[in-house]
Amino acid sequence: MMDVTSSRSTMHAIDTNLNETPNIGEICLWPPVILAPMAGVTDVPFRSICKEFMLAGLSDGSNSDTKPLRTPGLFVNQMITARAFVEENKKTLKLAEFGENETPRSIQLYGTEPNSLREAVEKLLNSKHVDHIDLNFGCPVPKVTKHGGGGALPYKQTIFRSIISSVVHAADGEIPVTVKFRMGIDDNHLTYLDAGKIAEDEGIAAISLHARTVEQLYSGHADWLAIRELKQHIKSIPIFGNGDIWEAHDAIRMMQVSNADGVVIGRGCLGRPWLFKQLAEIYSGKEASPFPSLGEVGATMNRHAKAVVEWNGTEKALRTFRKHASWYLTGFAVGKDARRAIQQINSLDDLAHIVSNFDQDSHLPMNAYRIPRSHTGGPKKVSLPEGWLDNPFEDHELGELAGQFASGG
Repeated sequence: MMDVTSSRSTMHAIDTNLNETPNIGEICLWPPVILAPMAGVTDVPFRSICKEFMLAGLSDGSNSDTKPLRTPGLFVNQMITARAFVEENKKTLKLAEFGENETPRSIQLYGTEPNSLREAVEKLLNSKHVDHIDLNFGCPVPKVTKHGGGGALPYKQTIFRSIISSVVHAADGEIPVTVKFRMGIDDNHLTYLDAGKIAEDEGIAAISLHARTVEQLYSGHADWLAIRELKQHIKSIPIFGNGDIWEAHDAIRMMQVSNADGVVIGRGCLGRPWLFKQLAEIYSGKEASPFPSLGEVGATMNRHAKAVVEWNGTEKALRTFRKHASWYLTGFAVGKDARRAIQQINSLDDLAHIVSNFDQDSHLPMNAYRIPRSHTGGPKKVSLPEGWLDNPFEDHELGELAGQFASGG
């Protein structure tokens, strides 16, 4: 696949005439940036931190000059499974929570059976719980795909259409429904153009394409030219591109190469929530601010950890912050002792003590900017049900395991 990323020399303000401000239903999105829902990551504290950075990048009021009702980025909650939400599973209900003043309230829903998805959407609507629902068909995890779920499902066009139709009809125009999927199962079984057309025909409000196949997992380069092809194929709804946006200038390059209406940020913001500030600055016609010093990173770590404790009501929740701490420090020369200590923190004081011993003026080496965080696996042959590839139009009945919880993809 073609590597269409460019050098840091292009890290300048985007030509804001490149694309019109995209609308997702009544959500007028500018900057056209979406935080990808990530299991165990995009909880209330992390979403809040990311949005605060986005707003800081727009602090000169550039988001309100011509369109006062524009939404500054869309920060999507973690994925929940439809059946678990309908059955009021305690853990799922916790995952589905939002901050007190959070708006718009956006959540990703996953399921493989139209009835449970319809019930989940109706339940969300009746509770006035959300303003936007995203459907996930990008998960590459073998335990899901081997049962026909996740990134394998769009290959079965009849099933895919019935699921999309069920959710859109349940939403009944009250809130927009979007969908995310990958390019296909592998290079010999690409599905994104057919899936995109089905989504458009059934009333989906926007599409996000992770420009990798399921086989790739998270390896290689995202094929931004595939996003361009999808954009040319789908005329009536916005197309958002996902994959390999590690720095703000990557978003510019993706939009220039693909003509996408906006970008979806996944692994690139892990341990780097200030990426949203840099994106806001570039989309506002300004230069992107520099990468923060280690002292500034430490201050963000303390703020993030405090938010985790406040949201969960206990310092025991800092166990969930440890992975974030590791991502924040990726590429910095803090030493193995500090990294080990970070993974053992049990209190905010523990973290503050470790951070206070950092070299406050240290900066991240330029060659460390693009070090991947979180998922890095692949390529790997896709696990599929027997005979799955025989007939893409077969109305295959999926088992319960196809709808189990996994990562968003």
